[in-house]
Amino acid sequence: MWKRDVSVKPTGPALVPGAPTRQTSLSSARSEFTDIRHQHERGGVNIGKSVVVRGDLSGSEDLTIDGVVEGKIELKEHVLTVGPNGQIKAKILAKVVIVLGEVVGDVTTTEKLDIRENGSVEGDVVSPRMAMAEGSHFRGSVDMKRRSSTVSSSLEQSQTSQSTLGSGLRNQTVNR
Repeated sequence: MWKRDVSVKPTGPALVPGAPTRQTSLSSARSEFTDIRHQHERGGVNIGKSVVVRGDLSGSEDLTIDGVVEGKIELKEHVLTVGPNGQIKAKILAKVVIVLGEVVGDVTTTEKLDIRENGSVEGDVVSPRMAMAEGSHFRGSVDMKRRSSTVSSSLEQSQTSQSTLGSGLRNQTVNR
């Protein structure tokens, strides 16, 4: 019968002074996991890896996307998190955008854009604050407007395009 020798204990990896440790990557992974867990505790919604959405997406709660979204995403007063498997091809308007996956399209935030390690954004950004982690990717332009001007200009553009469209329809109706 086999008996385990308790005097021999497994040892961890030897620490070499000045050598990088796995602790750094583990702490960043824990931080990302904690952020996502807190979002779910606050009542956020999750779009899973296998979900594909094409069209306009809007809501009044925080959203995490690990799937594919194409179109427009509007979460004016909420947080959008693009998970590590998320692939977004959309125009985004949100309070805070956290990118761990891939975003292609213009991003407008009223507070902050945070591109984490391995996150990628290709498009024009309008945001009062922006953070990029080492290992992230960004290609485009950045306009760091103050919060109040960002909100008002985005709302004005939205209202102007809707009123122009609406007045054009009214004129066509009146002329007939």
